[in-house]
Amino acid sequence: MRDYPVNSPEAMARILAMFIISDGVMDERELDTIEELNLFELIGIERKRFLEVLMRYCDDISAEADDNGLIHLIDPERVDYLFDQITDYQKRVLICALALDLCKADDTISEPEMALLRHMMKRWHLTLEILEREFSRT
Repeated sequence: MRDYPVNSPEAMARILAMFIISDGVMDERELDTIEELNLFELIGIERKRFLEVLMRYCDDISAEADDNGLIHLIDPERVDYLFDQITDYQKRVLICALALDLCKADDTISEPEMALLRHMMKRWHLTLEILEREFSRT
């Protein structure tokens, strides 16, 4: 797994990339949602760099395939490592809200997406109420 600086736009982008592919399908509506949310500006990354992070993430998890070629899209150690790369509270709130929007983009939240969301919120000590409160201030 490539290293990015803690709290960097790339570290945030990689978490969002994980959510995009967590159910094994990159839905066109998720990509549309990225544009609608102005995600690139919100996390401080250029579109091209975001796509590079997404592709590198796919390469990294492919390289971790087991002997049978099975790719584990949600590996607990990897997930925790990626979540731990964001330590800034406001960035955690932002990433959580963006991940939730990406998960809802295809009109359904898959089981893997729901599991990731729950785990992220628990690990970061966030709730839907906190997200609502934080975004109602802006």
